[in-house]
Amino acid sequence: MSQVFAHRGCTEGFVENTLEAFVEARRRGADGIEFDVRRSADGALVIHHDAEVPGVGLISETTVSELPPHVPLLAEVIEACAGMAMNVEIKNWPGDPGYDPSGSISRAVAAELSEHGPLEGLIVSSFDAPTIEALRAAEPSIPIGWLLGATAPLEDALEAARRRDYQAIHPFFATLRAPFVQRCHEGGLAVNVWTPNEDRDLEAMLEMGVDTLITDRLEAALGIVARREAQGGP
Repeated sequence: MSQVFAHRGCTEGFVENTLEAFVEARRRGADGIEFDVRRSADGALVIHHDAEVPGVGLISETTVSELPPHVPLLAEVIEACAGMAMNVEIKNWPGDPGYDPSGSISRAVAAELSEHGPLEGLIVSSFDAPTIEALRAAEPSIPIGWLLGATAPLEDALEAARRRDYQAIHPFFATLRAPFVQRCHEGGLAVNVWTPNEDRDLEAMLEMGVDTLITDRLEAALGIVARREAQGGP
């Protein structure tokens, strides 16, 4: 049966990418959480989706002490969510503010994750393939997944992911078809989709047999999975 990950934590009534959102996701029964890592001007690994914090400025140009209290550190999230599966997305894309082509953010994330010991259910992802490959070079034991945009050529991505020995691909849900999911599984790749939210889309992804639903509608997804499980469905 597919896992359900809370996209940026439980955002139904909570601020995304905060400790409160992650703890609430655990309370509601999420199998795991997905969140975004960026690096501050003084090198701290902080959790925030956008490159800029409204009213504060670019994270890459702001020290961690200048960030608002609701923006947590990676270490704080790991500790607060001990025992939960985690999808750590490294935000690092050419042209973005603070883009790091050297791989140092990947090495820093790998070091932080390794410091907390083996983390069950951990996967690190990024849209930028060199970023996840730098993380693997730093710590080969950490599973990695390649995030794919809505216009990514899936067949080419599948071939590249197999050739590079990735553990998973993370496509946009609307681009998927069942035969592609099957080919991924046959090639040893997990398929973790973002972000099916409507009931019909959640149902469709489950019917295709994806491995993980990364969704903004945690309660709905958990309910659909539970119902299908009770009925003996995939």
